[in-house]
Amino acid sequence: MDVNKILSADILDIIFEGRNKEYGAYELRKTYNRRITFAVVGTIVICLLLLLGSILANTVKKKEAKLIVQDMSLENFKQDEKKPEPPPPPPPKQEPPKVEITKFTPPKIVKDEEVKKEDEIKEVEKLEDTKIGTINQEGEKDNGVVAPVVESKGTGVVEAPKQDEDYDKVFTVVQIPAEFPGGLQGWTKYLERNLNRDLPVENGAPPGKYTVYVTFIVDKEGNISDVQAENDPGYGTKDEAIRVIKKGPKWKPAVQNGRNVIYRHKQGITFQVSEE
Repeated sequence: MDVNKILSADILDIIFEGRNKEYGAYELRKTYNRRITFAVVGTIVICLLLLLGSILANTVKKKEAKLIVQDMSLENFKQDEKKPEPPPPPPPKQEPPKVEITKFTPPKIVKDEEVKKEDEIKEVEKLEDTKIGTINQEGEKDNGVVAPVVESKGTGVVEAPKQDEDYDKVFTVVQIPAEFPGGLQGWTKYLERNLNRDLPVENGAPPGKYTVYVTFIVDKEGNISDVQAENDPGYGTKDEAIRVIKKGPKWKPAVQNGRNVIYRHKQGITFQVSEE
């Protein structure tokens, strides 16, 4: 480098005088200030974006999920079953037709003036078409037709003979329903601990209530089987409710007339999504 150019030359040019400037070190040192400036500006921009995102996140309302457990009754489970028709009214009471009766007067020897009119002895020919009795009564002639027998007063309903109850069928209404160990409170705690209440939120469910109605059978030993969902509100709620009920412990069996019976239980589980 000429002596006259040393005073006006850049320090890097002086250092790399006579060296291979295309190696890379020269270019890195020459652009060092520019790269530092870009790095500082970029860091500041990223920090500002993060701060802005945090502020926006705090202003947006968050969704909160809750669980509501409903113990359902199966008294009206068979909706297609018709109600029994009322019994027919009892037939009207019918009076039997009156039959002509002639009083039978045993023969007695008395004076003519002491004979009463009703005690007069009828002629045999007049007694052929009448009944013989202790009183005189007007009515139809006895033509050999037997008067109908009047039934005693009653309700008109004939009760069917009682049969032994089938204890191997699936009951929907019993004297003592099946019960989770610990009662309804224990059942509610079990569902709250095992159900993923945030599942609807994770699947994008808008605020609202999502109720799943699940039925299942509790056999005579308390085992759970045939878990079915009657509806599907979506967002994974149906499969989650079935999963948790299937893996649950044994129940206390239902009791009918002192015997353990097979019982179908209905359970409502509500996933409630609300905004904070």
